[in-house]
Amino acid sequence: MSDGTERAALGYEHTLMFGQYREDLGEYAKLEASRLKTLEKHRKKEEKRHQKELKPYRNVLHRKLVGLWQNTFARLGEDWFFLAFLGVISSLLSFSMDYAISMCQKSRIWLYRDLTAHPFLQYLAWVALPLCLILFSAGFVHILAPQAIGSGIPEMKTILRGVVLKEYLSLRTLIAKIIGLTCTLGSGMPLGKEGPFVHISSILATILGKLVASFKGIHENESRANEMLAAACAVGVACSFAAPIGGVLFSIEVTSVYFAVRNYWRGFFAACCGAMVWRLLGVWFKNEETLTAIFRTNFHIDFPFDPQELIVFAGIGAVCGLGGAFFVWFHRQIVNFNRKHKRMNAFLQQNRFIYPALITVIISTMTFPLGLGQFMAAELTTHESMNELFSNVTWSNHHLEVDEAIIVSHWTTAYTNIFVNLVVFIIITFVTSALAATLPVPSGLFIPVFKMGAAFGRLVGECMASWFPEGITLGGSVNRIIPGGYAVVGAAALSGSVTHTISTSVIVFELTGQMSHILPVILAVLIANGISQALQPSIYDSIIQIKKLPYLPPIVSTSSEAHNVFVADIMVRDVVSVWRGCSYKDLRSILKLKKRLQFFPLVESLESMILLGSIQRIELLRLLELQLGRERRLQEAAKRAQLSESPKTPRMEKKQSRFEVVPVVSSTRPSPKCSPPPSPVATPKSPKKSFLRYSPVNSPYNTITSLDARLKQAFETVFKKSFSDPFEKALVSSMSLSTSYSLSQFDSSLPSTPVTKRSQQPRILIDMSPEELLAWEEDQLNALVDFSKCHVDPAPFQLVERTTLIKVHSLFSMLGLNYAYVTAIGRLVGVVALKELRKAIENISSGLFVTSINHFGHNEKSEPPSESEDNVDVGRVSFKRRGDLASHV
Repeated sequence: MSDGTERAALGYEHTLMFGQYREDLGEYAKLEASRLKTLEKHRKKEEKRHQKELKPYRNVLHRKLVGLWQNTFARLGEDWFFLAFLGVISSLLSFSMDYAISMCQKSRIWLYRDLTAHPFLQYLAWVALPLCLILFSAGFVHILAPQAIGSGIPEMKTILRGVVLKEYLSLRTLIAKIIGLTCTLGSGMPLGKEGPFVHISSILATILGKLVASFKGIHENESRANEMLAAACAVGVACSFAAPIGGVLFSIEVTSVYFAVRNYWRGFFAACCGAMVWRLLGVWFKNEETLTAIFRTNFHIDFPFDPQELIVFAGIGAVCGLGGAFFVWFHRQIVNFNRKHKRMNAFLQQNRFIYPALITVIISTMTFPLGLGQFMAAELTTHESMNELFSNVTWSNHHLEVDEAIIVSHWTTAYTNIFVNLVVFIIITFVTSALAATLPVPSGLFIPVFKMGAAFGRLVGECMASWFPEGITLGGSVNRIIPGGYAVVGAAALSGSVTHTISTSVIVFELTGQMSHILPVILAVLIANGISQALQPSIYDSIIQIKKLPYLPPIVSTSSEAHNVFVADIMVRDVVSVWRGCSYKDLRSILKLKKRLQFFPLVESLESMILLGSIQRIELLRLLELQLGRERRLQEAAKRAQLSESPKTPRMEKKQSRFEVVPVVSSTRPSPKCSPPPSPVATPKSPKKSFLRYSPVNSPYNTITSLDARLKQAFETVFKKSFSDPFEKALVSSMSLSTSYSLSQFDSSLPSTPVTKRSQQPRILIDMSPEELLAWEEDQLNALVDFSKCHVDPAPFQLVERTTLIKVHSLFSMLGLNYAYVTAIGRLVGVVALKELRKAIENISSGLFVTSINHFGHNEKSEPPSESEDNVDVGRVSFKRRGDLASHV
């Protein structure tokens, strides 16, 4: 053999050896990888076993730690911590918002004064920033949470009365309210912060209550939650004015119909924490000297007023009462005007930015400093103008110091005096505040009304100082006129008349830091309230009427006809009820007939009408779902299939109206060990119907992970071509395209065998044909309803026919009821709801109530049954009505 042949043979042998070595190396690598995988599996198994052994000890330790924390928290007082935390967070938030609002207002003044000198450019600068801020606020609030629009006090009154407003106390609403209110007040619109911040504090209390309930169910009780909401309302007022006492009293008067005395200390403690922290932040970050009142006054304490001036103070109260009632009426007329014009309203709804832009431009134009704004100190912020109105300086005095002359220069021009400017200020603020209150942004009305009252009081005080420059002489002593005291009286009287509260007098004392005018303030506030209540509702009750919130109006006079009106006069006698022994067909007919009723009385029978309880609509719908639902239908179909395929009845013909589906689709990747899956075959069994069965094979194409993904393709490629009946084709098409018919949902209702590598079982979907479905539904509807499967309120609130309207009003208000059944010796004779009660009170107040019922007989004319809505769109607020609360009290 030649050398070349030997080398070739040797090379071939080396090649074979190298190939064998490479194969051996590959096998070794596989074995090593398998060994490492096995070791890792054993390690994880041991780790899981170890964790499982330690889990009981960890649970015990966790429970002990949680129990120790809960006991410590409860021992130290969870309410104290909660209320203090609420006050501190609210004060921090209020201070941050005040800082941002101040920066926006200073930016507006800087743009007007320093950026340009041309009048037209100054006008653009004066209008541009408010326009941008209001449009941003309106858009942001509308997108994020429309519930943040407007004030918060009317809605809080409704919530504390027992109605659950949808998404009103959510985190989204909190964010929208904070940002929207900051932009609104930063724009310089004549709006306030007090009402919206009450809403903000209430949302904070709700969120904190949920956090507390996450580790201990402290605030899960509904009554406790309402107590914390009432305290949060006081915190909102205290963090706006640094007036804890007035804030508590104001929250009681405004938000509560009946106030629990045990909740008194909670409001005081939370309000004091909030007010103190808010004032401390002012000292630390605003370089204030000490903790003083916001609008500090220095009236003469020895002789603050003459007794003869009480007549003038009473006159201020009477005028403010008329003015407050007129303001409420004027605001409501603006809203009604916008609603009456349907085309304009529809156009503004489609173009949401036109109305806020138009109102903002009008108000900014009216307050432009080179126009009408020069007569109303438009360049001053709200805080600066209030300080000057409350100042202890007589503006009509001709001998003024430098600082006093600067103050007077803001309220005079070259051709007008302080009297003309104050009148213009009152009129323009009156109009612009009512217009601005209709903007779809977070806003309040207390501050602008408070400012108007201060201006009116200042006007009267300056007039008195001009008429009596030497003061009023009585018994040889001379008492000088203090115009600032008149401003304090006017501010308290007008704000009290608009809100129908007496606590504004206390708020004024805390704002000014003096109680020298306590008697004139209380006198004026009482007179203003008496006149205003006789003419118009409060601004908050007016907004409730505008938004149609389910809130009961008060019965004003104790000698009212409400003592002579009984439940039998106002109740609805045609009561829709369910009874024992009714069928599911009757139940479905009742639910279809009364789609808006949310509660149905359960009676013994339609003949006896013995009241057994009350059932919610959702419970009845759940009963129908359990009886006629898809899950029960599939179980029945599967049971019938098992009976038809049972070996005990081999000669019985299978029902030809059932579909058995096993989706299997071939993969695009070939397998060397398995042949591709066979094609589906349709086996017709009758000329009208078809019985489809797709038999699977034991192949890797039928894995669990691929069945769901290939289900839709299996239906589309197989079943649409196999069905000749249009109904069956549509049924299978909907099954293939709907996610509710995926295999993952059949697992919970149908028995299935897990698929392994050795044996794979098909998943079979069995349903009824239309004929079987109709017959089965007919049988199920004829069955009797088993009310033991649902929750029945065994003790709904009940009244008797001779219960007076005044008692019904008190019970509904105290217990937060939405409806009550009227019974006679256990028999259901009627039902009265908020709708009937509110209508009766309104008719009595207007003198239109007519009794058409003989108290010892029956109603001559039957009224339609009362229906309550589940979700009602009331302007911009959606709410859900709460159920009968009497069973929880």
